[in-house]
Amino acid sequence: MKLKFLGTGTSQGVPVIGCTCEVCTSSNPKDSRLRSSVIVTTDENKKILIDCGPDFRQQMLVNKEHNVDIALLTHEHNDHVIGLDDMRPLIFKSGKNIPLYCYKRVADEVKNRFPYAFADIKYPGAPAFDLHEIKNKPFTVLNTEIIPIEVIHFKITAFGYKFKNLAYITDAGFISETEKEKLQNLDVLILNCIRKFDPHPAHFILPDVIKLFEELKPKKLFLTHISHHLGLHDIEDKQLPSGMHLAYDGLEINF
Repeated sequence: MKLKFLGTGTSQGVPVIGCTCEVCTSSNPKDSRLRSSVIVTTDENKKILIDCGPDFRQQMLVNKEHNVDIALLTHEHNDHVIGLDDMRPLIFKSGKNIPLYCYKRVADEVKNRFPYAFADIKYPGAPAFDLHEIKNKPFTVLNTEIIPIEVIHFKITAFGYKFKNLAYITDAGFISETEKEKLQNLDVLILNCIRKFDPHPAHFILPDVIKLFEELKPKKLFLTHISHHLGLHDIEDKQLPSGMHLAYDGLEINF
């Protein structure tokens, strides 16, 4: 299987509109971060998208990705769902609804934000989705076992997802001891890290992630959902503990 980072930025993206800091004005493409999303390619070449934010169209074009078989949604914030309308070309080409897997709460929000996709009489150009409400227990789709990991994001729950011995978690500020049991001794752990300093009410910062790295002991840990406050990629990546790396848009991981 393969995971590709379509985006590794926060809800504002990097560069941030109007910001002239050294990260936002960097010429290094690794410092330009679209909103966080990944696409997983299964052993049977099926495509599993995790989150569909406002940069989805650009991400698919830049990465020459032409298909999404299913989408997993971590939670309902706009930077993770508002790009769903841009799935229309994929839906039109395949002639099939795209299945979305998420909490019931998130499914309800998707219906509220895209009511035309669920109308009894649809506009001819509307997207079409099949909503599948999932709970915090493993399920299998496309011959792939997917294990949800429930985390806390400020005052709401959000899902991370585990495939084989890789786990992807974004928008988390707390992981319970029960959920940590799913994350022991992974080959690859991907965690959100919004900045180096100043605790955040909804997101891990770098000291939190280092502590989790030491506790959970994955072989490799990649940071995502990174803001311009974390610093320049080439400088900060070298200062991380051995086995930890900054992810960047376009990075691929085989697992």
